[in-house]
Amino acid sequence: MIPIENSKKKVVAFHITWTDGKGSYPARRAAVLAESISQQADVLFIVGENSPAPPEECKAIQIGKNTNLLQTLHLLKPDLLIRDSGSTVAEEVEKIREIVPSILHFDDFGDGGLQADFVLQTLLEDANDGYADHYIVDRQLFIADPALRTYEKSGLTKPKPGPLPHLVISFGEEDEGNLSYRALRHVSQLHIPLKVTLVIGERYAHDISTLKMMALGRRNTFVQQAPYHLPDIFSTADIILCGSGYTPYEIAVMGIPCIVLSQNDFELGLAFPKEHHGFSHLGLGRKVKQSNLLNAIMEPLLHESLRKRSIDRQLALNLGNGKDKVLETILYLLEYPKRGASGKALTDMLH
Repeated sequence: MIPIENSKKKVVAFHITWTDGKGSYPARRAAVLAESISQQADVLFIVGENSPAPPEECKAIQIGKNTNLLQTLHLLKPDLLIRDSGSTVAEEVEKIREIVPSILHFDDFGDGGLQADFVLQTLLEDANDGYADHYIVDRQLFIADPALRTYEKSGLTKPKPGPLPHLVISFGEEDEGNLSYRALRHVSQLHIPLKVTLVIGERYAHDISTLKMMALGRRNTFVQQAPYHLPDIFSTADIILCGSGYTPYEIAVMGIPCIVLSQNDFELGLAFPKEHHGFSHLGLGRKVKQSNLLNAIMEPLLHESLRKRSIDRQLALNLGNGKDKVLETILYLLEYPKRGASGKALTDMLH
């Protein structure tokens, strides 16, 4: 455990978990935010069994096997809790409110969000009457990784596909519905010269050997396992096939024709990756017809006007610049806590 020095700075605690099929984006977003606020507050990551590894440069405390988040917060008493742990429960957040002066949740679709002080929803398109005033629903809150910035708007200068177009398939860290297998099986029936790179997430729980055998049966088809640098791989693609969570937001920063398949009904209901934003959404991956998928792949390869239209619509969204707005909310909660002081400041009790 890394000790935190005595300080008059306020303490911001992050609690991030692998949940709701969100993949690695919440952890990467937290790392960007932690770096930005570290000069103004002490930053701590609360790490449980289902948490991604915290940034190496950040202090962390492990939730013990016989403890939980609530008990840990009782000990630490941070000034602000930033949480991206899926759909939360109201009863738990009510108890956290008694300990923590300010609470910020990301993309929380549970009733616990009603008890948070702010909920920032990046996966939704528009606020509606069903959301309380402390919900901020705005796709412009999306924060692009620094690594992704290297390829920002790269689609504008990308040449049209050559004699061997490149299709990249990426269904996130977990791929709960094993859409990687389904997509590769369908694509193997496409009888045109095509380079295919299938990117497998680190938490992929299905049989990788089957994918590798399928790849061996088709020329210029590769299964890419970690370690890899996903923005580098995406930048080489003429077309990308992915899920409908955060990945389309990242692709829209670059501007690359993209086909979307949803893992589940929740993803299916997300309104962002649709045609008017430059995406070809084919619905639930487990129900997609081979003919529909192959036609969707061929369209931007055969029709230059369709390819350019997809790129233009994505880049017109101007996504990826949400950091300043999110930081403004964080600093506001630190400066103007919603409830009383959290009690004793975090000291070397963490030794």
